[in-house]
Amino acid sequence: MKHKRIVTLLLFLLLIPMVVIGGAVLFREKHYLWITLCVVVLSLLPLTYSFERRESSSKELTVLAVLVALSAAGRLIFAWLPGFKPITAITVIAAVWLGKEAGFIVGALSAVVSNMYFGQGPWTPFQMLAWGLLGLLAGLLAKPLQRHRLWLCVFGALAGVLYSLTLDVWTTLWADNAFQFSRYAASVIAALPVTAEYAVSNVIFLALLAKPFGEKLERIKRKYGLFVS
Repeated sequence: MKHKRIVTLLLFLLLIPMVVIGGAVLFREKHYLWITLCVVVLSLLPLTYSFERRESSSKELTVLAVLVALSAAGRLIFAWLPGFKPITAITVIAAVWLGKEAGFIVGALSAVVSNMYFGQGPWTPFQMLAWGLLGLLAGLLAKPLQRHRLWLCVFGALAGVLYSLTLDVWTTLWADNAFQFSRYAASVIAALPVTAEYAVSNVIFLALLAKPFGEKLERIKRKYGLFVS
């Protein structure tokens, strides 16, 4: 069964270069935006598929649903501050205490659910990928992040920067239908105030939420035997 899962995931990953090559060959005009969008969607599939193949209990799904709901609600509450949102913080907390797959799922689904209010569009998969990968990365670094609150806050600040850099790729592709470094650099510079605000907000939310949320999630894990791989 494990080998079958690995083969399936590899097939998903092989689709990515096939889409890039096929798009370059079949399209007379280089539709970079839509090719990239397909690549982003395909990038989301392997870990999502891996999670779906796990024997997740209804209790695990309930915990994840609550975290996604809190994350989306937090983004809605702070909608009046564009760069001040708790999604990354809650995604990181989920990853550190529940595992990288849980972090990826919480981050990716938080983008979809919150965009039911903010608006869905081609940018949604980029947000899903960005928050999902931040959850995955936090899960891979779970032990040091859980032990050292300073490193957790530093990671939160860096996560804000990484998220912004990823979404600036979308901005560049949408503006030019091609990736131009000059446009990307201009987008990064123009977004610096919001990026700084987002990085600071991640630190604030992690400093406030990591301990109480982490203790609750750890207690739930031990009491019900959840998220044990």
